[in-house]
Amino acid sequence: MIEHDTAAARNTSFVILSLSTALLTLGLIVFGAVVRVTDSGLGCGTDWPLCNGTVFPPLDNIAAWIEWLHRLFALLIGCFGLATLAAAWRQYRHGDRRVLRMTVTAAILFVVQSALGAIVVFLELPPTFVTLHLGVAMLLLGALLGAAALAWHRPSAIRRDGSISGLAVVNAALALLIILTGALVRGSGATLACTQWPLCDGGAVLPFDQGLLALINMIHRLSVAAMSVALLLLLRQVYRERRDSLIRRLALGAVLVQALQVGVGALFVLSAAGREWGAAHVGLAATVWGLLVTLAVIEGMNSRSAWLK
Repeated sequence: MIEHDTAAARNTSFVILSLSTALLTLGLIVFGAVVRVTDSGLGCGTDWPLCNGTVFPPLDNIAAWIEWLHRLFALLIGCFGLATLAAAWRQYRHGDRRVLRMTVTAAILFVVQSALGAIVVFLELPPTFVTLHLGVAMLLLGALLGAAALAWHRPSAIRRDGSISGLAVVNAALALLIILTGALVRGSGATLACTQWPLCDGGAVLPFDQGLLALINMIHRLSVAAMSVALLLLLRQVYRERRDSLIRRLALGAVLVQALQVGVGALFVLSAAGREWGAAHVGLAATVWGLLVTLAVIEGMNSRSAWLK
């Protein structure tokens, strides 16, 4: 009995630690969006990890402080990540190795993310690497949430039907794709290529005659619309086939946050790229991604999906 209680306590401590690291990663993603919308990406010049050749930026350089604090935030996540990795090794190397594999994946992604951050600075913010940097951050968030879900969730009964797991994976993939296309919109300078919403200027759906940037902008919007429909289909399927309140809350939460994200995206355009809306837009997109990853992992465990073994 005592041994069981100790194991449960360790399991709980790992879940809390991995979730804390995931929440910090979400905060870092939002902070990264603040860096972008305030044009502080080169606030520390092309130096890394130093800031314009110094440890601390000058007090009167706001852009440098924003970038420096972003790097400090990443260092904090690195410390939490090491603690999470140590806990996973200690608790799961002889148990559920899926948790250990997912945590090791998160650790590798953090190293890659840090290296990409340095490359982005050295190369002076090339759009391709900035987009890749954001994509790896999302994968890191997903890996941490996946590790927490694997450690915490215990299926009460294994279902043969894995359709919801598949739908959740598809929606998560769409969410990640939309995040990357959104970064491409920003990086290519297409943010205000369409100044109207929801359609492009003049009510165009596919504005071929308004240039490549307008077309990139509308493709992103149409992708968001398609994913919103896919999310509603997922929600409908969940409420038809699942009585599990957690699964229902995750699916409903993803739909509601997606609706809020669409609204914030509209405000971002209509406010001529207001900084606060831009940062909120990225944060909400990351939240949708995180909810869908968690739903996919839990449903994958419930149905013993092959991709999760």
